[in-house]
Amino acid sequence: MLREITLGQYYPVDSVIHRLDPRTKLFGTLVFILSLFFANNIWGYLLATVVLASVIRMTKVPFSFMVRGLKAILFLLLISVSFNLFLTRGEVLVQFWIFKITREGLKMAGFMAVRLVYLVLGSTIMTLTTTPNALTDGLEKSLGVLHKVGVPVHEISMMMSIALRFIPILVEETDKIMKAQMARGADFESGNLIQKAKAMIPLLVPLFISAFRRATDLAMAMEARCYRGGSGRTKMKPLRYASRDRMAYLLLLLYFAGIIGLRFVSPGKS
Repeated sequence: MLREITLGQYYPVDSVIHRLDPRTKLFGTLVFILSLFFANNIWGYLLATVVLASVIRMTKVPFSFMVRGLKAILFLLLISVSFNLFLTRGEVLVQFWIFKITREGLKMAGFMAVRLVYLVLGSTIMTLTTTPNALTDGLEKSLGVLHKVGVPVHEISMMMSIALRFIPILVEETDKIMKAQMARGADFESGNLIQKAKAMIPLLVPLFISAFRRATDLAMAMEARCYRGGSGRTKMKPLRYASRDRMAYLLLLLYFAGIIGLRFVSPGKS
C-alpha cells in the first residue's frame, strides 16, 4: 500500500506539460481544483473529465502509474461516499433497517467521489511533471506579492517543496522498517483497532528518528554550502514564460469560463 503513494514523486519524461513553466502548472492546478467545486451537474464534470484526460495524455506519464496513487485514499473515499449516500435527505429509493438511500444522496455521493478522485489526480499531475527545485521557484515567484507585506515567501516555498520531496523518501523508509519489524515477528494486520495502534509504535519510533536525522543532514548540508535564500539569490535557470505558457493560460481561462457557463445549463445542487 505504501509503495502506491505517488504524491511528491517526479516522473522524468519529455512532454509539453513537463516543459511548461511551474507557475503555469500551479495556476492550472488551482483553476482545476476551483472548477471542481463550481461544477454542479453532469455537463460540468464531463468537461472536467475531458480536460483531465487530455492533460494526462499530454504528460506521457502512464495512466496506471497515476491511478496507483488513488489506492492510498480509498478508505477516505469510501467514508465520504457513505456519509453522502446515507445521510442526505430526499426522495427515498431504497430503505433497509435505519439506512435510507435517496435520489439526492446517490447524486451527491457520485459527484463527491468523482470530485475527490479528480482532486488527487490533478494534484498528482503537478508533482509528477515538476521538479522540486522548479516547484520552489514557481511558488516563490507566484507568492512574490506577499513578500512586500513581510511574508517570508521563500521560506514557505522551500518548506513546502522539501515536504513534498520527502514524501516518497519517508514512504520508502516506512516500507523498509515495516518489513524489518515483520521479519522480527511484528504483526501489523491482526487484532482490533487499539492493538493495531500499539503495533505501530515499533514502526513510528525509528521512522521519526530517521526523519529527524535526514532533516539534520539536509540542514547541515545547506549550511555548509552557505545557502542563503530570498532576495539577492541568483538562479542558474531563471523562470521565463514562453508562448506555450501564454497559450496554456488562455486555455485555462476558457475552461474555467466553460465550467461557470455550464453551471447554469442545468441547475442543481453540488
